[in-house]
Formats: sequence, C-alpha cells, structure tokens
Amino acid sequence: MVKDPGKNKRLLWREVRRNKVAYLFISPFYIMFLLFMVLPVVYSFYLSLTDVQGIGMVKWVGLRNYINLFQDERFLQAIKNTSLFAVVQIPIMLTLAVILALILNSKRVFLRNLFRSVYFLPVVMSLAVAALAFSMILNKDIGLLNLVLSRMGFSPRDWLNDPDLALWSIVGLVTWRWTGYNMVIILAGLQNIPQELLEAAQIDGAGPWQRLRHITLPLIWPVVFFCLILSMIGAYQLFEEPMILTKGGPMDRTLTIVLYLYQTGFQKFQFGYASAIAYSLVIILLVVSGLQMKLSGGLKD
Repeated sequence: MVKDPGKNKRLLWREVRRNKVAYLFISPFYIMFLLFMVLPVVYSFYLSLTDVQGIGMVKWVGLRNYINLFQDERFLQAIKNTSLFAVVQIPIMLTLAVILALILNSKRVFLRNLFRSVYFLPVVMSLAVAALAFSMILNKDIGLLNLVLSRMGFSPRDWLNDPDLALWSIVGLVTWRWTGYNMVIILAGLQNIPQELLEAAQIDGAGPWQRLRHITLPLIWPVVFFCLILSMIGAYQLFEEPMILTKGGPMDRTLTIVLYLYQTGFQKFQFGYASAIAYSLVIILLVVSGLQMKLSGGLKD
C-alpha cells in the first residue's frame, strides 16, 4: 500500500493546530535556544571566514584564517602547552581520584563522610580565592612551598615565573581543585558494584588485589572513562587558572588555546581570527574524543 505524503502532511498540521496552546507554552524555550545557542554558533562560523576588526567592516577571506593558524607560532605553542597539560595532569588526577574513592568506600575508614566532603570542598571554592592562595604558596620570597624546601636544604624556586616550572604550578592547582569532583563520581560507581560478586570471589579464595584487579576496576571502568572524557574536554578548555596565575607567561609557556582565543578576540578585537581558533578547538576536541572512544573499545576487546 502506497502512503499519501500529502495526507500525512495534512494530518501533521491538524495535530499542530489542535495542540497549538501546548506549543505556545513551550515556544519560549525554543526561541531562547535559537537566539542564544544556534544563531551565535552559526554566526561565529561565519565570522571565522571573515576578517573583522572590532565593529568595523567585515571582509570575506574564506579559509585564510584557518590557513594562518598553521603558521601562527603562538597558536601552535598554545596547542603544545594544552596537550602537554592534558597528558600530564589527567593521569595524575584520575589516579588520585580512584585511590581516594577506593579508600573512602571502605567501611573501616573513620569519619569517611567528613573526608568525602573535605576532598570535594575545592570544587565549590571560588577559583579567584584558590588561585590567590596558590599564588601566595608559590611565591618565591614568602611562599610556603619555598619555605619548606629551604628547611630541607633546597634553594627557593620562582614557580610562577620560571618557564620550566610555571605549567607544573597550574597542574598542581587544577589537580587540587578537581580531584575531589572525580572522586565523588568514581565513588558512586564503586557503590553500584554488587557486593555479591565481591563476596563470591572472596569465598572462592580471591585476595584483595585479585578482587580489585578482576572485579572492581573492570566494573568501574565506564565511570572512569566518563571522567576521562570530561577531564580531557576541561583540559582543552583551560582558561581561568593560567589567566589568573600567569596570564599565559612566562614566554608563553602557560598559554592555552582558550586563553589565546581570549587575547585575540577580546584584547586585540580580531573576532574573525578568534572564531577560527574556536572552531579549531572544536575540531581538536572531536578528534581527541573520537580517539578516546576508539581506544576504549579496543581496551574492552
């Protein structure tokens, strides 16, 4: 039996007219979504194909902005810094989060609910306050870290102005701030593991390490992988920490992609080039996420 497209269309419009009041009530959401989400994304892509300085005239340049990115040393340095940060910081943070979650999931730990709250506290703390505290701790002259090192016989280091150490300082701040957040997510995954599996393995003679390796870790891997995806996206969107602590210096060693986007768009007012940087970041995130998904499938196999 051949369906009549015209009849289906008439039925669809009849249903729309019949439920027009319901559509009227939900229309504000779609209007706001269109105005403040869809249109800015589309317009940003249009700007990435133009040369616009501030509120001046718009000049169509096609893919020139994207081509210039591959010749921009600061942009390439920003990609290098951001990728290095992600490769170094994420494994450290997730390893600590898994260890803390395993410890605080044990009923033998005294005041474990208090410790869970304490480790999660940096997430709700103001970033400006946290960055100010870290800048004081890492200060070359009066910082607590250098004071401890001097008592141990080491010379003080200029953590925020040394090109070889500045990025590590930001790694420390981000790890301190977000380890507790990932710990809570992983802890929720641990609490969803059926206790019958662990008890059966224990009855069969499996030790703590064998239960951890063959039962606990495989079952929480989807949760850890979820944290990995979120952490990778967050690492490539790193902005506030280097902006407050180092402003991208010294010698652009802490310049990230989003910080370079901010400097280009809101300090130099090169909105077309900044839009090209933004869409390049989107492409990078898609590629990295796709590789992670493929790697995760390979690990499962």
